[in-house]
Amino acid sequence: MGIKNAMTVDVEDYFQVSAFEPYIARDQWDNLPHRVDRNTHIILDLFTGHGIKATFFTLGWVAERYPELVKRIVADGHELACHGYGHIRVTEQTPGQFRADVAKTKSLLEDIGGVRVKGYRAASYSINASNLWALDILQDEGFLYSSSIYPVKHDLYGMPDAPRFMYSPLAGHPDFKEIPITTLRFGQKNLPCGGGGFFRFYPYAVSKWAFQRVNSDEQQAGIFYFHPWEIDPGQPRQHGLAAKTRFRHYLNLQRMESRIKQLLTDFDWDTMAKVFL
Repeated sequence: MGIKNAMTVDVEDYFQVSAFEPYIARDQWDNLPHRVDRNTHIILDLFTGHGIKATFFTLGWVAERYPELVKRIVADGHELACHGYGHIRVTEQTPGQFRADVAKTKSLLEDIGGVRVKGYRAASYSINASNLWALDILQDEGFLYSSSIYPVKHDLYGMPDAPRFMYSPLAGHPDFKEIPITTLRFGQKNLPCGGGGFFRFYPYAVSKWAFQRVNSDEQQAGIFYFHPWEIDPGQPRQHGLAAKTRFRHYLNLQRMESRIKQLLTDFDWDTMAKVFL
């Protein structure tokens, strides 16, 4: 094995994704079938079987309803990290609202998990050039790193001119880090290769090749991310979705778990904190 990469899971349910916001009201979340507890336990079993540790960026909403899941994440030796309370994008919050959200969720996760929460990931990578004030708030609230800026061009998120690898974004606070999701530089563009829908869209061989390029040619650690709902082809199907939303959400769900198993075998993995801090 060569360079260690960071494996990460964004712990949220299928109905909480940003693309479903126009279709599913937040006040209906508790009335829908929940799948996040079941799916995350499957992932934890999978990681145990492969002997790897990962970082679980967890919603406060999920932690409140499934505290035993949070306790298992910690008991199994994984890193517990913050994904905000209710998957509200930072672009939809004022600085005051954002501070209250991350402070509440950090405290909640620490109370349940009994460990310090060092890392934060914004819903839908929603920290960009328009709201970099969020990083100052994260540092002020005691976080050591963020993994919230995706250096790609995308219709829902992205900051394509941002650095591709870990950097210190705050003057006067060199210990606070932004750790971007992995991309591959191809010509004048950064191509996403760190997980999510892109991992389900491309053949597995493409993702493997891209990660190998980052590790071997650039000698950099990569970050991979996925969601519990992505290994769940049996999740309740939503109707009336826009074609693009339907395609992105449901594409190759039935292949995701086997691809993850292959990824765990092909590369060396650990938590964000152990790989980068």
